Amino acid sequence: MDYLNRTQAPFPSELWKTIDEAAQSAAADRLTGRRFLDVEGPFGVGLTVIEVGNDDYCRQPAPNEAGAILGRTLPVPMLRRSFRLSIRRVAAYLENKQPLDLAPVQDAAEAVADREEEFVYRGQPDFGVAGLQTVEGRQTLEGGDWAAIDRALDDTLAAVTKLDDGGFRGPYALALAPALYNGLFRLYPGSDTMQLEHLRRLCTRGIWKAPIEGGVLVDTRVGVLVVGQDLRAGYIGQDGVHYELYLTESLVLRIDEPQAICTITAHHSGRKSGPSPASGKPRGA
Repeated sequence: MDYLNRTQAPFPSELWKTIDEAAQSAAADRLTGRRFLDVEGPFGVGLTVIEVGNDDYCRQPAPNEAGAILGRTLPVPMLRRSFRLSIRRVAAYLENKQPLDLAPVQDAAEAVADREEEFVYRGQPDFGVAGLQTVEGRQTLEGGDWAAIDRALDDTLAAVTKLDDGGFRGPYALALAPALYNGLFRLYPGSDTMQLEHLRRLCTRGIWKAPIEGGVLVDTRVGVLVVGQDLRAGYIGQDGVHYELYLTESLVLRIDEPQAICTITAHHSGRKSGPSPASGKPRGA
């Protein structure tokens, strides 16, 4: 099924390959969830829902009543962003081997990637799609100001302890708001060790700068990112000046273990804050 309408475009397969590769490269630079979550698929564009949990009675039937057994499903959102390429520039690329400006492809891919990240971390509650920071049943931690040199480690250790007490003993991944992540490049006083290097010993599946507020620590058994259609380009038409194209993908985060998540409410004030007299070097360094 040519749902991408590629056969209607006056492009050779080599150009489609170039567009797809440019899109995937640009998207990969912005995606963090795929770096620590298990990924299944792609299963194709026809994957519109996935089944979750076990079938069960919607209510216990009365003695003379037939029971109704229902399953639960999770919708698989489709993400889409259109873009345009100049007809003349495409012709110059194909006929005269001139460079082709792929910035419109990259911009569209980044927009799709940003929306994927939104679904991974915040979901879409109005449609019953939960994210790592919004799913019911997750654990939470009230963190502090990570401008204090010890606070990042203290809050992360506290979050790890919460997961550990619940039976989730790692490996762990940590996603952080940009200000929190950037602050980890400070050196501990009296040491050549950065906070980031120190925390990586604890979060062995990586520490990632993500488009979120605060932080979220996960045991990587939390769930699976299920992909229907992976990122690909399709053809809409042309207006005599531009080719109209689009990028599309479909996916959903299936959260199997909400208790394997601990969201951290923290901030970084930007103030310089030194360690307490007893904490001049990183613990375990």
